Amino acid sequence: MKPPKEIAQEIALRPRFKIELEYPKEQALSWFAEAKEHTDAYIVHCVDDHVFIKIPKEKQHFWSPQLDIEIISFEDNHCTLHGLFGPKPSVWTLFMFIHFLVATLFIGMGIWVYTQISLGAPYAVQLTVMALLVLLWFVLYFAGRMGKATGHDEMLELYQFMKGVLRN
Repeated sequence: MKPPKEIAQEIALRPRFKIELEYPKEQALSWFAEAKEHTDAYIVHCVDDHVFIKIPKEKQHFWSPQLDIEIISFEDNHCTLHGLFGPKPSVWTLFMFIHFLVATLFIGMGIWVYTQISLGAPYAVQLTVMALLVLLWFVLYFAGRMGKATGHDEMLELYQFMKGVLRN
């Protein structure tokens, strides 16, 4: 298993991780179910082989992450924990919708520019809109990076909480 500092750096770059556990899946799931009953510092939901850990509502902000865990068992007394850090589903859906909208408008503007060129008509307005859409893509990218940086400390807190539960 990697030391916590290496894990923290890896999580900052890739919000997915995998940990091999040397006890049964049921044991790990029972620890998370027990943690759900004994902590107010985090919201823990257990559904089948999945565990969702979130920051409490009163401490959440727009960029607060959540930790989604899936525990898979391949043999007795061993299991694999797959973790994924991500934004709240509503934030993710909003960003995906905006990206889809920008991409659709960009393609539409490209078609319009091609049509205007084919007809020999002016097309400066359409090219300007396309340039603004590219600029908007960069703004969305940097907003996402800013949000990831804003939620980084909470991401590490969620990871440390998960590690604490598994040390039972």
